[in-house]
Amino acid sequence: MRINASVKWVVFPVLAVMLGFAAPGGRAAAQDIVDTAVSAGAFNTLVAAVKAADLVSTLKGTGPFTVFAPTDEAFAKLPPGTVENLLKPENKSRLVAILTYHVVPGKVMAGDVVKMNSARTVNGQPLSISIMEDKVMVDKARVVKTDIETSNGVIHVIDSVMLPK
Repeated sequence: MRINASVKWVVFPVLAVMLGFAAPGGRAAAQDIVDTAVSAGAFNTLVAAVKAADLVSTLKGTGPFTVFAPTDEAFAKLPPGTVENLLKPENKSRLVAILTYHVVPGKVMAGDVVKMNSARTVNGQPLSISIMEDKVMVDKARVVKTDIETSNGVIHVIDSVMLPK
């Protein structure tokens, strides 16, 4: 997929600066993915799910990882009771499958994402990547903030929870 250079700057100007995550001078942030998500305050449901799935140590590992992180508002779009049901111990394998579908191995910055048609996730399934009306879409989720650098990867914020097939 080829996009013109101006679209890239229209789609991805909302960098980590809006959230206050960017490290000065473009250096990698000192916090890992989990600590960055906790500090942000907009990913409480995601953090609770990562804890319930026993993925904290993985996402605090060396990585690098690219996380397409749904906000609390994204989780709120799910049908009532879905999150509570997924957080139950008996649903841990389903929760792990969903969360690892949001993680791509390696550090894939926004400038690289817009050049891709798909990406293989940690759970083994590919996510589709497209541009619709100057918006980057990962599956059916819209990327709303990009390039939040962490010590072990990068976070791109999305507006919906993606569900693997």
